Amino acid sequence: LVLSLGWLGPVLGGEEKDGEVVADEEEEEAEVVSDELKEEDGVLVLHEHNFARALNEHQLLLVEFYAPWCGHCQRLAPAFAQAATTLRNESSLARLGKVDATAQTALAAEFGITSYPTLKLFRDGNRTHPLAYTGRMDAEGIVRWMQRRAGPSATLLQDTDIAATFISSQDLVVVGFFKDLRGEVAQAFYEVAREVVDMPFGVAESKELFQEYGLSADTVCLFKKFDEGRTDFPVDPLQGLDVAELTQLLRVHSLKLVMEFTKETSDQIFSVKIPHHMILFLNASSSAQLALQDGFRAAAGAFRGKVLFVTVDVTGHGADVLPFFGMTPADAPTLRLVKMENNRKYQMEQDSFSDTAIRTFIQEVLDGKVKPRLMSAEPPKDWDSRPVKVLVGKTFEQVAFDETKNVFVKFYAPWCSHCQAMAAAWEELGERYKDHEDIVIAEMDSTANELENITIHGFPTLHYFPAGPGRKMIEYKSARDVETFSKFLENGGMLPEEPPVVPKSPENSTGREDPLGTDESRDEL
Repeated sequence: LVLSLGWLGPVLGGEEKDGEVVADEEEEEAEVVSDELKEEDGVLVLHEHNFARALNEHQLLLVEFYAPWCGHCQRLAPAFAQAATTLRNESSLARLGKVDATAQTALAAEFGITSYPTLKLFRDGNRTHPLAYTGRMDAEGIVRWMQRRAGPSATLLQDTDIAATFISSQDLVVVGFFKDLRGEVAQAFYEVAREVVDMPFGVAESKELFQEYGLSADTVCLFKKFDEGRTDFPVDPLQGLDVAELTQLLRVHSLKLVMEFTKETSDQIFSVKIPHHMILFLNASSSAQLALQDGFRAAAGAFRGKVLFVTVDVTGHGADVLPFFGMTPADAPTLRLVKMENNRKYQMEQDSFSDTAIRTFIQEVLDGKVKPRLMSAEPPKDWDSRPVKVLVGKTFEQVAFDETKNVFVKFYAPWCSHCQAMAAAWEELGERYKDHEDIVIAEMDSTANELENITIHGFPTLHYFPAGPGRKMIEYKSARDVETFSKFLENGGMLPEEPPVVPKSPENSTGREDPLGTDESRDEL
């Protein structure tokens, strides 16, 4: 259930008179040399001459390193500006700034900028150890992330009334009960609080509060207004509190035992990184199908943290994901388990939707006793007569692993902008080699076809299958143009040693853009 499929006059302004254009250039150069701090939409415009001043004047400075051509940077800009305005209106210590990394190459090199946008937090003027931004790339996410670093990450709860008010204030609240708020365990808790910004955090150390909530030892409690209402995570007195472990536990248990897939919940579902998703597809307008949720929910508790249970309404928001499973609304009700690391899908037989049957099926999948269900389209009638051969799941093996052929395959998605951009080059490559007996140029739509032993993580992915025994496979990771493709083929599946071709403005739809434009310049699943 991987649904995040994709994002997607005179130069200087003077008249065409030498003297005026030169004057404009001189004025611009004078502006760049100055250490004056200027703003655009509330965001500080930074460069190598004013960067040190900005760090000295602002205790917390979040800097976006961007490229003007970067589509993701352009989409982030309004949210970044909105966050800057919000923080300023709150009289926060936090400020936002931006650096054009394509123009300020010295700063880009100093801070190791390799993709756009990259956000880094500078604290107390320290430019040697900036903190990587780990929050959401929207205005609210940026503001919350900065607020946690500008003020206390957790609220001190001093008595039962304050604690009760705090705990009832939101649907999810985290409270750390520690006998020593200055000890290592509490400090680790504060570190978690700085990262998990979508839940309020509180701390308590009074005996009164320990007693009120039935505790005798250091414990982190997650209070929630759904499911079991409260989940306790006792602190191991010998091992202490592990930041990564507690963060994941809070993420897992902050979700409902059974999540309904909607536009509002999709980010939660995929950000928690639970390794398997068990999905009940149903038609919400059918009372009989809605009743199947009872057995589904009853099975969920035994697999918490290992398998996330999700319901998908095939007539609502979930209709958009049906093609990923090769399904139509008429297939509901039905169950699928997805292994998230490789998108393998497992289909449960529809004999029973009972909790016992569901638990048994899941355990058999986890134990490796069930084979995945692989999708395959039907091959077009002329699939083998085109310059670019059209492969599907059921024909892939016989073509790609033909020991008499060298086969170069493009794995693509119809919606992928990077695939569309290289389509003409791939067709030209097919025309160039259509009469070669031992070279085959092919392509496969990986949204409609799946392979048992090959997992495609992003689009386009290019694999070369050389002739001969051994079922060898070589991933192509260089420039996507006909001449470079040809050199690769003529050289037996490798490129001769020479300086790489670097595209000027490739986009990488993982949410950041890669200035190198190699294998990362593709849409990720």
